[in-house]
Amino acid sequence: MSDVFTLTLRCPSRAGIMHAISSFLYSHGCEVIDHRQFDDPITHTLFVRTEFTSARASTGAELAAAFDYLASGLDATYEVSDHAPQRILVMVSKLGHCLNDLIFRWRAGTLGGELVAVVSNHTDLQAMAESAGLPFHHVPIAPDTKSDAETEMLRLVDEYDADLVVLARYMQILSDQTCAALRGRAINIHHSFLPGFKGAKPYHQAHERGVKYVGATAHYVTPDLDEGPIIEQEVIRIDHTHDPRRLATVGSDAEALALSRAVRWHSERRVLMNGTSTVVFS
Repeated sequence: MSDVFTLTLRCPSRAGIMHAISSFLYSHGCEVIDHRQFDDPITHTLFVRTEFTSARASTGAELAAAFDYLASGLDATYEVSDHAPQRILVMVSKLGHCLNDLIFRWRAGTLGGELVAVVSNHTDLQAMAESAGLPFHHVPIAPDTKSDAETEMLRLVDEYDADLVVLARYMQILSDQTCAALRGRAINIHHSFLPGFKGAKPYHQAHERGVKYVGATAHYVTPDLDEGPIIEQEVIRIDHTHDPRRLATVGSDAEALALSRAVRWHSERRVLMNGTSTVVFS
């Protein structure tokens, strides 16, 4: 029985790279089952995602060790991973639509990863989490306890060996230090098609401006608030009959869709960083 692995790679563009990669895979008894690549003409960077089977290697670490010499010659950043599900820790506040959607997709086997715990600064969604069989941790936050709360949050990330942290309408701004600690493995959902209506009551702002689309943006968390590399955006057409309450309902649908796609694509190693943006092999 062959094991399935995924190679993701980013390196400066030049001739012969794909030949070198395919030759390596062939020489190690690997068979490609899916391949995507993108050569960015602006940054002159090649992005690669290749799924393959290997009848010889039993772990991604074995293949990565063998691939390291080739990667150094290509000046490449790369990862070889097996298909073990990503472990996902979800952070929430009081709004439950995104958490509910993630739980549904997790149970249906379509999320791309495994939910392992829920952390919240409120207890409103404790029953939802626990009814799904997920451990729930209440970590309250006040201005004078924010540092201690984030320390506890990071401790829980380590305790549950979480590969990904999902801010599913977690209504707290993370410190620069915590953003740095979670760099590239924390996804936030923003209630707007960025750039858009930031701050309080976004759907009231949208109604006042007479918008024709409601959107949501899933992006990586960075110290620059709502400015992280965008993974996915969803827009839904609306009209003048939508009051703020109906806009919020439509917006909730957009948020759940954009977030679940971003989580799945990240978990399946389909997202590669490209400076302040991303390459997504969806």
